Amino acid sequence: MAKCKTDCIERPLSLAFEKLGCVVDEKKTKENSYWLDDFLKLLSNYTEQKTVNVSYFTSLSRQKEFETNSDSVIPLFSATYFLAINISVLSCLRLDCVRTKVWVALFGVVSAGMAVLASFGLLLFCGMPFAMTVASAPFLILGVGVDDMFIMISCWQKTEVHKAVEVRLAETYKEAGVSITITTLTDVLAFYIGLLTPFRSVQSFCMYTSTALLFCYIFNITFFGACLALNGRREKGNRHWLTCMKVPEPTGDGDIACCVGGAYDENTRKEFEIPMDSFFKHYYSPFLTRVWVKTLVCLIYAGYLAVSIYGCFQIQEGLDLKHLAVDGSYVGDYYDKEDEFFSDFGPNVMLVIKDEHFQYWNPTARKSLDLCLENFQNLTLADSDLPPISWLHVYLQYGMNFGFDVDNETEFKSHLTAFLNYSGFSQDVNFTNNQIQASRMFVQSVNIRTAIDEKNMLNELRETAVECGKLQPPVNLIVYHPAFIYFDQYAVIISNTIQNLVVATCVMLVISLLLIPNPLCSLWVTFSIASVIVGVAGFMALWNVSLDSVSMINLVICIGFSVDFSAHISYAFVSSEKSSANEKATDAISKLGYPIVQGAVSTIAGVVVLAAAKSYIFRTFFKIMLLVILFGAVHGIVFIPVFLTFLGNCSNSRVKNKQYSDTNKQQRKDPVMDHTENVWCTDPDCPSL
Repeated sequence: MAKCKTDCIERPLSLAFEKLGCVVDEKKTKENSYWLDDFLKLLSNYTEQKTVNVSYFTSLSRQKEFETNSDSVIPLFSATYFLAINISVLSCLRLDCVRTKVWVALFGVVSAGMAVLASFGLLLFCGMPFAMTVASAPFLILGVGVDDMFIMISCWQKTEVHKAVEVRLAETYKEAGVSITITTLTDVLAFYIGLLTPFRSVQSFCMYTSTALLFCYIFNITFFGACLALNGRREKGNRHWLTCMKVPEPTGDGDIACCVGGAYDENTRKEFEIPMDSFFKHYYSPFLTRVWVKTLVCLIYAGYLAVSIYGCFQIQEGLDLKHLAVDGSYVGDYYDKEDEFFSDFGPNVMLVIKDEHFQYWNPTARKSLDLCLENFQNLTLADSDLPPISWLHVYLQYGMNFGFDVDNETEFKSHLTAFLNYSGFSQDVNFTNNQIQASRMFVQSVNIRTAIDEKNMLNELRETAVECGKLQPPVNLIVYHPAFIYFDQYAVIISNTIQNLVVATCVMLVISLLLIPNPLCSLWVTFSIASVIVGVAGFMALWNVSLDSVSMINLVICIGFSVDFSAHISYAFVSSEKSSANEKATDAISKLGYPIVQGAVSTIAGVVVLAAAKSYIFRTFFKIMLLVILFGAVHGIVFIPVFLTFLGNCSNSRVKNKQYSDTNKQQRKDPVMDHTENVWCTDPDCPSL
């Protein structure tokens, strides 16, 4: 197996020198890049022709693989859009040629697509970096936009068909407006809170996604609302959904569906219930409010919580670097071969001396440097049989062989250029204008196999570097390796994840208290967030997904999306005018059970194609999004309705006032009331007051 030395030379040295404020030769950097490109092409041709089996890797490989990762999901977006359109149209399709919502569903998907284009275009115009992780955002936004569309369509269908379009739209916004505003606020704020993380990829994803969600909300209440109004005018005129030609109303005498339309329930003056709405209203919700079913739901929830907590203790930290490449990439093959044949060896760590005033020719300074290297060599992570690779040690031997005084500054510098040109150490010393700006040595690490080992190695190396700076004279150096950018996340990933989750959950509680007019119900929404987060984290670990910057993004998503379904149900519960808690739960599920299922299915459809992605990153995104939506939906239509019934009469004060006002009006109109049934009547047999 061939390992290209550029893994720790060309680009890393440039990066190290840039950190030190040194000038980097742009021309030389480009030449190095061209050389590396040709190197990759050469080895790729050898591999394809089966001339020789070579595993190879360069300092440019990770960057190229990131670009390949993003490009690999672009074709999947068209498949997602196709799925979203079909699911939306099929779920809104009616046999009635007037009442069908085909065009509304289609424009709902278009609205979500417009939000993605508008938000991404704005941020790219403003110069916001587009990280690889952002490529998964459009799949998510499409699902969210369609979810809000289903809520608005459901509320529209519950308005009376004979009312003016303006009145129906006002009633729709009255019912759906607060609900989708709550979910949008929580989602957007959850992502903005994600900006607190120090990871640039997470920041980029959160900025793009939160902005897209804002645009999605704006387009839903403007563009989609206008489409809903236009469709309402078509329905008001009893016109065909496709031809817009006026059709006769059905008479019930064997009318052909494609020739007549506009049927409605004459008792309620609303559109006929679709089968799924009828199922949730007449079968599912009464079933869920039975005592033995509630008991069973509580037992199931206890089991869910136990498994989730167990899974949380099994979470592993770290990101296997080969997962940054697409499946079948030469990078993955390189890491596999490295694990197979060189698993005992860890990174070859760079020790960069950043002090341009360090006197390499001074015996006292060299003694401090030797002591510093000895400290690194004595670390448990270092290979005791392999001394540090030091250009200075070789140069001292070179001076002895050629008989010049290495303790003299003038002689030391006068022979240095020739030594660097012919010794192979030219990349290890930045010797410019007769001044050593910076130089580097190498320490070989061993037995670095897990993310914990990598984190401990990084901490030990940096602590040792700090100790070297305390020697007399001091040796100011930094430790560096291209993989350290990934190891750094292990030191802060857990603390940052917990910080984001706690802050976001507190923000969600405040928003719920402000917009859901009942403190106890708001607490249940917050409880739902914590419950879904624990479930996702636990089952994520059981599904072999580690905690890293990729899964951290998804946990941030989890905060926002775990609110959606429970907030819809909780708001419907406290807004219900029913008297008992069971009736309120039944009413809430009847109104929102099917829209929640529609939203869950559409969101999963938005990300399901990522299961076929060739990248571990996007497959992980799919896994966690599936858990988030699945657990969120189950909480919304199973757990939370049952738990809300335990609160008793959890009513909105405005609803109580309305009921009190209506009762007073009725009392003035009808002077007799049946105390046993609590209804007003005019029958002489009713008991007197």
